[in-house]
Amino acid sequence: MYQLDDLLQLMARLRDPQHGCPWDLKQSYASIVPHTLEEAYEVADAIERGDFEHLPGELGDLLFQVVYYSQLAREEGRFEFAEVVDGITRKLIRRHPHVFVDGDLYGAPDTARLEEAAVKQRWEELKAEERAEKAGAPEQLSLLDDLPNALPALSRAVKLQKRAAQVGFDWPEALPVVDKVREELDEVLEAMSENDPRAIAEEVGDLLFVVTNLARHLKVDPESALRAANAKFEQRFRFIEQALREAGRAMEDCALDELDALWGEAKKLEKQQLAD
Repeated sequence: MYQLDDLLQLMARLRDPQHGCPWDLKQSYASIVPHTLEEAYEVADAIERGDFEHLPGELGDLLFQVVYYSQLAREEGRFEFAEVVDGITRKLIRRHPHVFVDGDLYGAPDTARLEEAAVKQRWEELKAEERAEKAGAPEQLSLLDDLPNALPALSRAVKLQKRAAQVGFDWPEALPVVDKVREELDEVLEAMSENDPRAIAEEVGDLLFVVTNLARHLKVDPESALRAANAKFEQRFRFIEQALREAGRAMEDCALDELDALWGEAKKLEKQQLAD
C-alpha cells in the first residue's frame, strides 16, 4: 500500500514546473479553499449517512488538501509538511497534560483519571494561554480571538456563545432562551409591519442567532440539525415531484393545498418506514 511519503511525492510531481499538471500548477492557497470546504463537508456527509465504505476515500480527499497547502508553502520557503505534523502533535501533547505526563509522548501514562469536566476546563485554560501568546498586545486580547470568520455561520455562532458562557455571559437554562426567541420573533414581525428591508434582515439575523443559542442549551448541534432538516425537505420534495410525475401533472399547475396534501403523504411514509 502507498504511504504518506508517496502522497507527498505525488504532490511534488503534480506541481513540477516542467512536467507537472497544468491545472495543479495554476492553483494557489485561495483557489483551493473552496475545494477544502467541500471535502470537509463530504466527510461530514459520509459520517452522517453512515457510509463508512466510502469514508476512507473522503478522508483521503481531505488529507490531500493539507498536502496541497504544504506543497505550496514548501515552494515558497514558508514551511514543510513535517512542520504541520510537528505543530499539531506538540499542541495536542500540550493540551492533554493528563495523558502525556511532563509533555512526554512516549512516557508512562498518568494513572489518575480526570473527570471529563476537569479535562474540558483545563483544555480551555490552555487554549486561553495560547491566545495570550499569539496576541501582539495583551490589552487587545479578547476571549473571542481565533474564531475563524470562514466557519459556517451557525457553527461560529455556537462557538461565540460558548466562549461568552465561559465567563458567565449566558442564560442558566433553556426556558429563558425560549422567551428570547419569542421576543426576537415579535421584532421580526414589527420590522415586517414597517416594511423596512434592512431592519427585517437584521431582526431575522438576531432570531437565527438566538435559535442557535436555544439549540446549544438543548445540546443540539444546529449545523447538523439544519443539514438533517435539509435532507428531510429534499426527500419529501422529491416524493411530491415523483407523485406528480406519475400522475402526468406539472407542479406549477397544482394548488398549494394539493401540494401540502402530498407533503403530508410524504411525512406518513417516513413514519411507516421508521416503524418498519
